[in-house]
Amino acid sequence: MPQIIHPVEAQVIGEHRVRIRFEDGAEGELDFSGFSWRGVFAPLKDPSFFALARVDPQLRTLAWPNGADLAPETLHNWVAQGVERVPG
Repeated sequence: MPQIIHPVEAQVIGEHRVRIRFEDGAEGELDFSGFSWRGVFAPLKDPSFFALARVDPQLRTLAWPNGADLAPETLHNWVAQGVERVPG
């Protein structure tokens, strides 16, 4: 089983943009403006709620106060592959 590489720092830098850094040193900016805002992710469509993004110390991934979070493997893959705009 491959080792999961977790984010260690995240900073919201725009309406739906996050700069994220991982424990292996990888870092990048992800644009979520085209993301599919359904279910638990629906509140994130509001930029002021999206701005509450943080690296949750227990989950060790990008998360929001309503319980929405993204798999660290997915986030790391997007950054490692140079994805700028997150697929919807």
